[in-house]
Amino acid sequence: MPHIALPEGLPGIRGAMAFRPEIAGPMSELAEVLLHGPHSLLPGDRELIATYVSSLNECYYCQTSHGAIAAVHLDGNEDLVRSVKEDFHHAEISEKLKALIVIAAKVQRGGKNLTEEDVALARRQGATDLEIHDVVLIAAAFCMYNRYVDGLATTQPRDEALYRERGKQVASEGYIIAGKKYLPFMSVNR
Repeated sequence: MPHIALPEGLPGIRGAMAFRPEIAGPMSELAEVLLHGPHSLLPGDRELIATYVSSLNECYYCQTSHGAIAAVHLDGNEDLVRSVKEDFHHAEISEKLKALIVIAAKVQRGGKNLTEEDVALARRQGATDLEIHDVVLIAAAFCMYNRYVDGLATTQPRDEALYRERGKQVASEGYIIAGKKYLPFMSVNR
């Protein structure tokens, strides 16, 4: 049960954003730029990073929803998403993505945990400064998103089919357009 009165029928971050609509736009825009917009890293790879950080933070809603979005971008490969969460070192992903996940994991524990050696390894695997920058920001942002979702004890359904459906929508439309689908609910009285 949520710690505060959140709108019914909007799980996770969606309910929290509907409660405080003035933050929904900026938070959705950040997710759009980091995960969905044009980039040298594929959307599926960026979603895998968000999923991994969310799994480290034990945020069920975020790891499941972003895992579903990642799977859509990865041609429905839910097994790959699961293997990245369980042991990305042995998952069938590029060495570059593995090095970027190391960066994300270090930032998840605390920004000062990231070392020059971690960054040098990512560069040797072909990562650009933009990619390194954005992976650090994805990790930092998902620590915030995860704590927002769990800190309010938002509703987090366990029916993975719901996450798959939402994953298809976000993968197709992005975070801003998909987010506007619940705008009518955003005039909630507090």
